[in-house]
Amino acid sequence: MAQAQANGITLEYELSGPENGQPLLMIHGVGAQLIRWPQALCDALAAEGFRLLRYDSRDIGLSTHMIDAPIPSLAEVTAARKAGREPDLPYTLADLADDAADLLDALGIAAAHVVGVSLGGMVAQQLAIAHRARVLSMTSIMSQSGNPDLPGSDPAALAKLAAVAPDPQVDREGYLAHQVSLNRTLGSPAYPAPEAELRRMAGLVADRAYYPPGAARQLAAGRGAPDRRPALRKVTCPTLVIHGSNDPLMPPICGLDTADNIPNAWYLQLGGMGHDLPAQLTGIYVASIIANCARA
Repeated sequence: MAQAQANGITLEYELSGPENGQPLLMIHGVGAQLIRWPQALCDALAAEGFRLLRYDSRDIGLSTHMIDAPIPSLAEVTAARKAGREPDLPYTLADLADDAADLLDALGIAAAHVVGVSLGGMVAQQLAIAHRARVLSMTSIMSQSGNPDLPGSDPAALAKLAAVAPDPQVDREGYLAHQVSLNRTLGSPAYPAPEAELRRMAGLVADRAYYPPGAARQLAAGRGAPDRRPALRKVTCPTLVIHGSNDPLMPPICGLDTADNIPNAWYLQLGGMGHDLPAQLTGIYVASIIANCARA
């Protein structure tokens, strides 16, 4: 792994796959470090000739932590947006997209195919809006358009996501159990991940960089973002929207709404998929991404 200066901060990144491959920028969700991308998915994409660029978004992992920034109240952020006011945020979705564009600059990549998951899907959308020349194609997975009329998350799932996990340095077993329970609540009911794998990954993440405030600020940036639909209707890059039929955080209508507001977008809804990337669907993800990239 390596670091680059982008948009006034330091971003930790990793390049993999053939050096002469097509650049594929991968942007993960709230609080998700670059190691959260399933290795099988990355290996399969690299085998298809893509040069993968994964990175820790600002405020998580080994990238710059915004330690002096306040943690916004989600209730206040949501209320401000509903009232037509700009919420007071430490940084915005646009800032996160600018980070990605500047990372491409720092690495000398003129344009890339972009895959974003959850908050990363929102960042990918904003990147395609504000930096359209940099985006060859876009895949938005289990994300949404910022439409204020979309239904909210399942209350039980949202409560589980908002619950504070035990500090792994104080109660490692409690932390690992919390992460397993969180995945069981948010993950794909038809494709439950083995508990041993969930615990292994949770331990790797905690040991690499445990920083909950960053995830809280990232969540506020996503919740406080404006409705992107008017701008998405002008997006011209080939777009693929993938969503799970059993996503408790973002109901399937969120994915369909995104696809409906992007010209010529493809929509793929996967039965039994929740708010994660189960290994059993790797082949479908890869084949769909390849097909969308081929439209560029």
